Amino acid sequence: MAIQSPQLAATERVVSAWNGWPLLFLNIALLVGAAYLLKLTDDGGSASVVARLLGLIGVAMLFGYFTLQPNEARVLILFGAYKGTVRKSGFHWANPLYARSRGKAQLNTALSNEGVGRHRLSGPRTQGATGFQALKTKLSLRANNFNSDTLKVNDKRGNPVEIAAVVVWHVENTAQAVFDVENCGNYVEVQSESALRTIASRYAYDQGEEHEVTLRSGADEVALALKDELQVRLAKAGVVVEEARLTHLAYAPEIAPAMLRRQQAEAVVAARRIIVQNAVGMVQMALRELDEKDVVKLDEERKAAMVSNLLVVLCGNSEASPVINTGTLYT
Repeated sequence: MAIQSPQLAATERVVSAWNGWPLLFLNIALLVGAAYLLKLTDDGGSASVVARLLGLIGVAMLFGYFTLQPNEARVLILFGAYKGTVRKSGFHWANPLYARSRGKAQLNTALSNEGVGRHRLSGPRTQGATGFQALKTKLSLRANNFNSDTLKVNDKRGNPVEIAAVVVWHVENTAQAVFDVENCGNYVEVQSESALRTIASRYAYDQGEEHEVTLRSGADEVALALKDELQVRLAKAGVVVEEARLTHLAYAPEIAPAMLRRQQAEAVVAARRIIVQNAVGMVQMALRELDEKDVVKLDEERKAAMVSNLLVVLCGNSEASPVINTGTLYT
């Protein structure tokens, strides 16, 4: 069985195009000259042939003009061969035979008209929408925002959680974005959601082990891990991930009430622990002050009674009502 060699990454070549303004004036001169010669030569001689040839050249040149805004690029493709990428903004002219479109791709989601960005529709996204989108040779190099849908995934402990993220990215290598993936924008969308699911399964939602990073408490660490995971996946498309951060994190509705009760119970236990620790410290301080200042001599039984009373007062939920003892502790 033959073993296929791994696909090599496309290498971008930055080239320059002709300044469009001088050629525009030349183009106009060719058309005007051709029209003038045709008017002068009505006999159909050699001059008429030259005039028609000049007119044909002038008309063909009209299809070579294009403009680039800042942070835009055009990939030059001549009969399927990659000739380079123009990155300089302005009014340019190039070979009219360079392709204006690089084919069509099946459209599954709402993508931008450049094929490298994505914009949400006004309504909810329609899953399984069919159709085709023309992939142009002009690409946007600007930063793009991708807001993922709210995904339901299982965290490290198997608890279902809802999670969403925003990814800021831009195209760095135009050759890879055009030739190494079918549709760069769709590729970023699918890989971002896949990476988000992978990262969510690596961390617990909260209450992890000691010094363990969780989705809830380790926002910066999780964001960095998500960015690194995305960069590995999107490098094939010539995309650089500038930032990736969670925008939504919550327990799934089916377990949210139970988890809320657990969090409330944990909060109550934690508060009680702090109250008891502080109450014990106050009792120790009171006994030490009484002993050092020789206010009263207490035997072990009276100390035990005093400790019991102080802990009841300090740890109780309501104010204590004093009870006057007219006897002694021993009767």
